[in-house]
Amino acid sequence: MTAPRLDEPVWYPAPDLDEAAARTAAAFRDAFGRAPDGVWTAPGRVNVIGEHVDYQAGRCLPFALDRRTVVAVGARDDDRLRLRSVQRPDDGEWTGRLADVGPGRVESWAAYAAGVPWALAADGLAVPGIDALFDGTVPLGAGLSSSAALECALAVALDDVAGLGLAADDAGRARLAAACVRAENEIAGAPTGGMDQAAALRCRPGHALLLDCRDFSVTHVPFDPASAGLAVLVVDTRAHHALVDGRYGDARAACARACELLGVPSLRDVAPADLDAALRRVGAGADDAEAADELRRRTRHVVGEIERVEQVAALLADGRLRSIGPLLDASHASLRDDYRVSCPELDVACRAALAAGALGARMTGGGFGGSAIALVEADAVATTAQAVTAAFAREGFAPPAFLRAAPGGAAGRAG
Repeated sequence: MTAPRLDEPVWYPAPDLDEAAARTAAAFRDAFGRAPDGVWTAPGRVNVIGEHVDYQAGRCLPFALDRRTVVAVGARDDDRLRLRSVQRPDDGEWTGRLADVGPGRVESWAAYAAGVPWALAADGLAVPGIDALFDGTVPLGAGLSSSAALECALAVALDDVAGLGLAADDAGRARLAAACVRAENEIAGAPTGGMDQAAALRCRPGHALLLDCRDFSVTHVPFDPASAGLAVLVVDTRAHHALVDGRYGDARAACARACELLGVPSLRDVAPADLDAALRRVGAGADDAEAADELRRRTRHVVGEIERVEQVAALLADGRLRSIGPLLDASHASLRDDYRVSCPELDVACRAALAAGALGARMTGGGFGGSAIALVEADAVATTAQAVTAAFAREGFAPPAFLRAAPGGAAGRAG
């Protein structure tokens, strides 16, 4: 097979959910010697805007991708867990008893999966042991929340096989999301704030999810780029992305310190009109000049980003999708300069997309690699991808990969 040219865009293949479900069920039968009780799926997510505010009680605006994690599950008559991933064949099978799962006891990707039944049981719910086999089309390490998709696919599967009934309404899905957050925080050791799990379990097709991370209430905001002649182009920079390498935790710790100095529960409690005074206070309370600079930058980003979310949500509610571009650009600039969670690949992706005519572009997800999004004219998707690919080649970066994102539905049963 001829290798792709470095100046030609690489596209993730369009997903076929029925084929993926059938393939995963067949792989389950091969792995465990029996048919699964069913197949369930959950989406990855793209965040339109509202980065690094979920753990500061802010609002964010994700939507569910049509790329989904797929899990085939069979209940057991004991408390054993047997977990396999088609996407991680070298890791083999993780096996253990549900009673043995706990913080620091499960490693690698299996921690995200084993943590879900553990968290549900810790919430007082009766869940069986399971055999589970995972596959899917959410790109791994791309900042599109493949980990939350895995957790939430298993959560709705367990809800179904255990007859919990939580997935039947939004309140129950919020409870499932909270269990997935606990699994990721305590078993996988990743300090996620909850946006990803809410998106995977509570989004609707054709909408973005305005998620209030103070009380985790939601509002479904119309978001249909195709109807406006637009498209959301996702650029997977293929730069390393992981939230368990310390930098994400450092950012959260800095925000917590700023709150302590300001005497507020969260940075959402700082009104934009009071930001300058707040910046002076956190600077004065810091241990040294370097710490003061960091606290001011983190605070400025969070307060500004929460305000940008409100502005974008208002524009979308008013049917003015084409007007959100400058706010996407401002978000990226803040994440790059104040929060400092961007990277050269993300910055090049955004610059190249804007130079090619995108209405707006920003990194999406936790940062330090992962993906960027660009809001582009529907007929300019290919030329924008070409421009970004060429820019990466000029910089000597590995080629990026692309997908066209449309707002999809929440986690549920596939077969």
